[in-house]
Amino acid sequence: MKGLIFTYLLTYGGALVSLFWPYYGLLIYICFAIVKPESMWPWAVPIGNYSRIVAIAMLLGWAGHGFGKWNFGKASLTVYALIGWFGWGVVTAILGSDSAVGWMWVEGIFKIVLPFVVGVTIIESVDQLKQVAWVIVASLGYLAYELNLSYVNGFNSVREIGFGGMDNNTLSIAMVCGAGLAFFVGIEEASLWRRWAAFACAAMMAHVPMFGESRGGMLALVILGGVSLFLILAGSLGWVVSSKSNRLRSSHFVFFVLALAGGLYMAGEGVWQRFGTIFVDPEERDASAVSRVVLWGQCWEIMTREPVFGIGPNYFPIYIAPQWGGSPKEAHSLWMQTGAEMGFPGLLLLVTFYGSVIWRLWKLLLSKEELDPWLRNASRMVIAALVGFAVAASFVTVKGVEPPYYIAMIGAGLLKLASQRKPAARTTDYSRVAPGVSRAPAVA
Repeated sequence: MKGLIFTYLLTYGGALVSLFWPYYGLLIYICFAIVKPESMWPWAVPIGNYSRIVAIAMLLGWAGHGFGKWNFGKASLTVYALIGWFGWGVVTAILGSDSAVGWMWVEGIFKIVLPFVVGVTIIESVDQLKQVAWVIVASLGYLAYELNLSYVNGFNSVREIGFGGMDNNTLSIAMVCGAGLAFFVGIEEASLWRRWAAFACAAMMAHVPMFGESRGGMLALVILGGVSLFLILAGSLGWVVSSKSNRLRSSHFVFFVLALAGGLYMAGEGVWQRFGTIFVDPEERDASAVSRVVLWGQCWEIMTREPVFGIGPNYFPIYIAPQWGGSPKEAHSLWMQTGAEMGFPGLLLLVTFYGSVIWRLWKLLLSKEELDPWLRNASRMVIAALVGFAVAASFVTVKGVEPPYYIAMIGAGLLKLASQRKPAARTTDYSRVAPGVSRAPAVA
């Protein structure tokens, strides 16, 4: 009953509010994209167009506000790379032999790209970025709580049935992204209870790839930990330029050590055995690992044969994979499958989307500007989350998993706000005034 009330209140109340303040519609849309009320509470919430209702109201409110502001500044490359990737997908879908298959991809990605564009055009403050980050952390944290609760009660729902159409690998990638986000949100959070709530969410998210037995997710967690430590050390040891807004406290190391200890405690013997199978000799690989190598090879063959337009979005699992595995399946690599389905241009645009936001946030981290401390820390959290995602996505095809896009949206928002900062007014250097001329400024 609580789930039904929550869903109806946010859907219809949120739709009304979104007509006047589309930003709140964006927050609700992101929450529904993660929580998926019909899957979270199937016994109480009937099938309905909840996200669509909120999205329509959000778009009407967005239009009423002049479609936001399109001066993206340093985020321009990131935003237009995503729009370009979607546009190229439309082109390849049109050119494909089965338009129905291609347009399924177009419809699914359009539901992600459009809210992303709405977000980067209407977000205008650090407080709004904080709220977006917390909506993602809280939504993924609640989902992780339910998945952990099911596991503790004896049913591994992640491994057995997944959630909302996502299997164990897809869920694990979403949780890796969320874990990196939640950890850095907690580091910078001033409120004690919110800080530990963020850390608790991060711990629950990190546990999902472990009991979900996702090797790609486990590897991504290891990479996430290493990148997080690097980003903390970068500020502390002077690799990042010294400034008041960029000084890290010793408590950051304490939090990292606690997170590392918690991760090692949660990883039991079965997790280490499963993780160890990543590095076995080719002759000892299991059927799943062998099939991945075969599918990647097939993707590369298609990329060399169809380098410009590929074979069309969504074509690989339906028309190519069954030739090798007997049933429809993804290529188990976002990057390889994107190249096969959309050619090298599509792959380049997608890599540019994620790579540009990571690179430019790193440059922001290195900058000598005096920025809001949260902007510095948020740069770290987006970098860590997206690097973890990039690693995990090398082993799973996750075109429609939404948290990475919205985390990248936070990064684009950070770059946009940093671009809008006005430079400090210059003071006159009176030491260079010509002899005989007064050094004092003229008084009107």
